[in-house]
Amino acid sequence: MKPEPRLNMVTLGVADVENARRFYETGLGWKASPASQGNIVFFQLGAMVLALYPREALAEDADVDAEGQGFSGITLAYNVRAKEEVAAFLSVAEAAGGKIVKRAEAVFWGGQSGYFADLDGHLWEVAWNPHFALNERGEVVLP
Repeated sequence: MKPEPRLNMVTLGVADVENARRFYETGLGWKASPASQGNIVFFQLGAMVLALYPREALAEDADVDAEGQGFSGITLAYNVRAKEEVAAFLSVAEAAGGKIVKRAEAVFWGGQSGYFADLDGHLWEVAWNPHFALNERGEVVLP
């Protein structure tokens, strides 16, 4: 078998599933899937799925310690269609209870970027990249 190059789902371990759901659903305006049930919430994000699951249960499922500290070595990204949308999206995240980690600014690769942390400290980059187009579904199209 040759694995296909793709990423289907990102699951975030969260302290409180209902609080996290409110942040993404009410705060950011994303719609939770009817497939969400019990202690797991799913959001369809284009071709991918974002899932929210209790941090302790996720660590137990992966057979690892739930007490990770500091930077996890991963960020999530939300690309926008225009430079001005970076600051606007960061404002939406902040109003929803997110913490701005880095305000929108011009970056070395020619775009605009900023970061926020969600309620559980997961880092999201909000970026406008003039080198990567977004198709009509909001998916990044690499050159």
